[in-house]
Order: sequence, then structure tokens, then C-alpha cells
Amino acid sequence: MADRNSLPSRIHGIDFSGAVDAGRKIWISSGDRVGGRLQINDCRPAAELPGSGPARDVALRALRAFIAEEREAAIGMDFPFGLPWELVKGYASWEAFVADFPRRHGTPAAFRQFCRRASPGKELKREADRLARTPFAVYNLRLYRQTYFGIREILAPLLRDGAMCAPPVQAPQSGKAWVLETCPASTLKAMGLYRPYKGPGAARAAWRKKILAALTATGPLLIPARLRRRILADRAGDALDSLVAAFTAFRLVEEREPLFTRVSGREALEAVVLVPGAAGPIRPATAAGPFRHATAAGPFGHATAVPSPGRTRGKTSSAGGVT
Repeated sequence: MADRNSLPSRIHGIDFSGAVDAGRKIWISSGDRVGGRLQINDCRPAAELPGSGPARDVALRALRAFIAEEREAAIGMDFPFGLPWELVKGYASWEAFVADFPRRHGTPAAFRQFCRRASPGKELKREADRLARTPFAVYNLRLYRQTYFGIREILAPLLRDGAMCAPPVQAPQSGKAWVLETCPASTLKAMGLYRPYKGPGAARAAWRKKILAALTATGPLLIPARLRRRILADRAGDALDSLVAAFTAFRLVEEREPLFTRVSGREALEAVVLVPGAAGPIRPATAAGPFRHATAAGPFGHATAVPSPGRTRGKTSSAGGVT
């Protein structure tokens, strides 16, 4: 088990996709923890990883290899790590569920059908999804491919090979990548920034700029101008989501306790969505300091409701197809 004072020096945020051309849609923001700050030094699609390409199978294989090599890193990943209690309560542990997932669910369609049969006419949500206010159930039409390929092609093989741990469901371990379930929408809600920002149009482009400005205004996040331009040039918002995931992972490492406080019971089986600012909503920097916390709201910071941004954790193409 890792010591609270022995923390990952490298941070990554991965905006995940289960699309056929996942190599173009998965984005990775990377940086280093230096003096209490996160210095972002790269932001690129998964197709640019060594040995990768646009095709899903190729990109996911390259992504697995990338994560397996990052043994001193915390990695925020934007896909669900588990299913609702009603669908997993027969397993002895989260690890057992993940190990059995590839055998039990042969295709994305079969996986979604299995979930829907368990509760006809109603989409079940995990406790963590309710607390973190994620936009969709894990097997929603917009999200089920991300859930399926994330668990089957990322978590299952990395856990099998001993290349990762998943705090706080598992204890943080030195010499392994700390893979964290994050949701950019939930972090943006906690910051009061959850509004439409994906897709074309001047208003959405302006909100992407506002989100980026708010992240950098917190003080700890430093981004070179060339990467700012690349992030804002991605109208789909996937590059920005990867940055939010990296920001979330960084804040969680700095806070320590959310990662070192093991969950139990239902949370340990369903997995949890991690949101920084456990004492309440995080806000952009003010004269009071880098973060202003509201009153305690339980294990997740909650912000007041704002208009839905539409596509967030599930990616939808301009033609309406789910990716």
C-alpha cells in the first residue's frame, strides 16, 4: 500500500470513447505535479500514442500499454467503473465483477440488453451517480459503449496483469497506476460551470474558453499557449474533457483523503465517481485562496443546478449516432 506522503508525480486525464474510431475521440491530457501545481505538457488524441491509430481495437490496445507503463501516475478516466447494485450484488467483490465482465458480456448490445432486462422501463443508477449527479445511467444509449469497452478492454486486462489499482475501491499501491473514475460533468457542476460547451457555435466556443479560464484561474493549473489553442480548437469538447479529468485527478491527489479512505458495502461493489472538493463545491480562485468550499455536503461536492449541457459523458456524433 502506498504511503500518504508518497504520491504520484505524473497526472493524466483521459476522455474515453467506445466508438469505432475511438482513436480520434479519446483524448489524453498529461502533466506533472511540481511544487503544488499541475504543469500540463501534452494534450493529444489516443491515435497519436505509440502503435496506435484511429481504429478502436488498435487505439485501446495502445491505451492499455500507455497506462501499464505509467506506474507513478494518477489517471482520471471518464467512463463508469461499475454497474448498479441490482446488477452486481451477486459478486463477492468489485474485482470479481470486473474479472467476469468479458466472459459474461460478449458484445456491447448484449451488455445493454442484460442491463435493461433487469429493470424494464427504468434505468438504474449507482449511488455514486446520484451523489455526483452524472448525466446518464451507465447503460444509457449515450454511454453503454463507453462502459462496456472501458471495463472489458481497459480495467479487466490491467487488473489481471497487476498494472493498476482503483482507489478508493482498492487501496492505493506504489508501483501501479492509480486509475480513478472521474466525470467531467460532475466536476464542472461542482465548479458551477456546467453549461452547453460541446459542438459548433459562438456561444459554446465562448463557454469552452470560460471553462479553460476557470481551471487556470485556480492557480495550480498551468497550460502552455500552444496546448490552450489545441484544446479550444476541438469543437467536440473531448480535449477539454480530458483536461478536466486531469484537473480532477490532480486535485484528488493533492487532497489525499478521498483516495486513501476506502469505501465499503454498496460503494465498494458499484465503484464510485470521484469529485474534488469533498467539503463542498469547488470554485475558481478568489482572494480567500485557490478554492472556496461551501458547507459540507457529504462525500461529493454538490453545486446548484444549472442548464443541462446535453452531450457530456456520452458522445454523440453530428449525425446523431452514439459514439
